[in-house]
Amino acid sequence: MSGLPIPGFGPPICFQCGTDQNPCHCKVIGPTLGFFSTVVLAIVCWPASLFCGCGMTETGKKMLGAPVQLSGKINNAIPI
Repeated sequence: MSGLPIPGFGPPICFQCGTDQNPCHCKVIGPTLGFFSTVVLAIVCWPASLFCGCGMTETGKKMLGAPVQLSGKINNAIPI
């Protein structure tokens, strides 16, 4: 994802330009929701996999990568 969170006084907003998913070639909603879902899932998944000792297993490694994979799916699902 080539989105970039722009910090400000409010919540961060992510822009992704150069896509071919819509006529204006820019996305705002998909990358922003993907960013927020990554943050929320990272807060849940990473400590869960580390505290239960699953980081050494294949399932634990998949759980550590789950926030990033879901972020990409959310970003691609929303074309604007």
